[in-house]
Amino acid sequence: MKISRFFKQFYVKSLSKAKYIEYLRKLGVRIGKGCDIDKTANFGSEPWLIKLGDNVRITRGVQFITHDGALWTLRKMGLIDGQSVKYGPIKIGDNCNISWNSIILPNITIGKNSIVAAGAVVTHNVPEGSIVGGVPARVIESVDEYYEKIKNDCVPAFSMSNAQKREYLEKIKPEWFE
Repeated sequence: MKISRFFKQFYVKSLSKAKYIEYLRKLGVRIGKGCDIDKTANFGSEPWLIKLGDNVRITRGVQFITHDGALWTLRKMGLIDGQSVKYGPIKIGDNCNISWNSIILPNITIGKNSIVAAGAVVTHNVPEGSIVGGVPARVIESVDEYYEKIKNDCVPAFSMSNAQKREYLEKIKPEWFE
């Protein structure tokens, strides 16, 4: 029996994060320890070609594409037979953040300690310790350069509620609320 897309979406939304990761592993995604995966991420039609290292964060709307859909055109032109498909794995190293609505194409390796910016389309391998962004994604800076740029602007608000964050920010940055 084939499960409807609606039922599948409802089922996935009802899962805890731990159960969602368990579900992805059953689909074949190889997932390391300590990963945080948003339920809106799409692991495509070949999830068993995707490997996530330890402490990887996959945020809202990330798309993993493990096959080359452009072969449709080549098939219709008669350049390749109607059954040909081109697949490629996706490997993400330890301690990476893949930001909102980014797209990772087939045959991509993202090196450890890297960041993919929101909306990026990753068409080439990402070197270890890099931040990439854009369409197509390109190296913007190293993670070390990013840290040096932002380290004095960080605030201890990660575990605060929205109300606590607002109160804290109003106190230390009142000009933001004028």
